[in-house]
Amino acid sequence: MATTDWKTDLRQRGYRLTPQRQLVLEAVDRLEHATPDDILTEVRRTASGINISTVYRTLELLEELGLVSHAHLGHGAPTYHLADRHHHIHLVCRDCTDVIEADLSVAESFTRRLKDEFGFDTDLKHFAIFGRCAGCARTGGDRAAGDRTASPAAAGPDAPGSAAGGDRDRPDRR
Repeated sequence: MATTDWKTDLRQRGYRLTPQRQLVLEAVDRLEHATPDDILTEVRRTASGINISTVYRTLELLEELGLVSHAHLGHGAPTYHLADRHHHIHLVCRDCTDVIEADLSVAESFTRRLKDEFGFDTDLKHFAIFGRCAGCARTGGDRAAGDRTASPAAAGPDAPGSAAGGDRDRPDRR
């Protein structure tokens, strides 16, 4: 679990930590990159009466308050994670759908060049790069999701098959 004191954070902003908010925050914390449907499934393990609209409203409020953040890791629903974690870039494997978190420093020269050449300030919190993780590149993409044999650090920006752009050929399987 995160060390964030959600009750204090919410009270400082004029909100209470309701049971629904706590369940959603705990689910986001446990699942890390989770869609609203994933979060609902997790929340319903404890509170079967919660519905998807409650999850969406809660996520929207928690994001406005800076407690959660979302990213688009494909064409499906956005995924959510706690905002108090370090900011990172999402490296999404097209073959096994694993998501690897890379520190923003790996994109430093890219963002500096965008600033220098275009005057463009980047916000990489919602940024995903699609390609192939090191394990799938080694095995030809025959690995099952979650069966990562390489360390996350091994699949940095120079990993075989890494490419910027959207995943237009497949729906998000997360």
